[in-house]
Amino acid sequence: MAGESEDKPDLVMPQAQSSLAQTLTRREAMLQLLRVGGVAAGAAGVTYWLSERSSRPVPTAAVQARRDHRVIDEPHWPALTVVRYPAEKDSAAQAGEPRTLVQQALENLGGMGRFVSRQEVVVIKPNIAWDRTPEQAANTNPELVAEVVRQCWAAGAKRVIVTDVSCNEPRRCFQRSGIQAAARAEGAEVILPDPERFREVDMGGVALKNWPVFTPFLEADKLINLPIAKHHELTGATLGMKNWYGILGGQRNRLHQQIHQSLADLASFMLPTVTIMDCYRILLRNGPTGGNLEDVALKRTIVAGTDPVALDAYVAKAYWNLDPERLPYLQMAANRGLGTVEYDKLPVKVTELA
Repeated sequence: MAGESEDKPDLVMPQAQSSLAQTLTRREAMLQLLRVGGVAAGAAGVTYWLSERSSRPVPTAAVQARRDHRVIDEPHWPALTVVRYPAEKDSAAQAGEPRTLVQQALENLGGMGRFVSRQEVVVIKPNIAWDRTPEQAANTNPELVAEVVRQCWAAGAKRVIVTDVSCNEPRRCFQRSGIQAAARAEGAEVILPDPERFREVDMGGVALKNWPVFTPFLEADKLINLPIAKHHELTGATLGMKNWYGILGGQRNRLHQQIHQSLADLASFMLPTVTIMDCYRILLRNGPTGGNLEDVALKRTIVAGTDPVALDAYVAKAYWNLDPERLPYLQMAANRGLGTVEYDKLPVKVTELA
């Protein structure tokens, strides 16, 4: 009957049913492939879109991280200059003398405009390692730092930063050294070391491999090294290249086990625009921390130049009678093409101030 035929399902012969099942199976398979293909194509499209619009992550340890801030050598300017007041026995420190010494040293080298261009970020690296006063000669003279800051602004710098990674408690070091106040008075940005602002860098050295470096030193356009000349119990003297220990975090005392190699590695990694060595007061003994005024000698001198090896060699000989043979890191650095230990063969300008 009609009602029965409507209520009952259509009868399909077994052979036809098998053919239909195979047809459906193939159709479902094709749809599934299309779905998968569409998802894959969509994912590929999204990936391409993101790759074109996203900044790629920067590895925390750069393969080639060397920082070369040197300017082109100009033969009509000396590679080394020595500026000093007469070393009279009754001479005494006078306010403003370090500034005048810096001014003359830079003039002898061609002026700050030779080293700093307009709109550049300049990082100044004094020694601010110790909780000491300027008279104790453990840190760079604050007047010297202030004058270098002023000169950078005059040359058109965009930013001038003064910083160091101290050995003693940083706030006390920056304050008691007088450097924080002197630099800020000239408009510099003074940055204390912050544990969050170190970056692990592959320094590519023999002793120095991966090591945390304070990021302001990695981001500078120009870098001015402002060390103070002091005695050091391990090397005999701590000078310009040793000042680079102050860019590092971590357990720096571990580097003393290979001190000469680590100094050569640092010199290869961080090449300064110019080095201005504070020899106004010299810590002759019990360095590098000092503390006793009897260990300090007033020399009223600045030594500056573009050859960091020659500067260290000259000052080591002048004040401690140390030949390059007694400072192996100097020859290591020279062998890497970073300068010469034969400073007497360089063009040198000496200026005596009245």
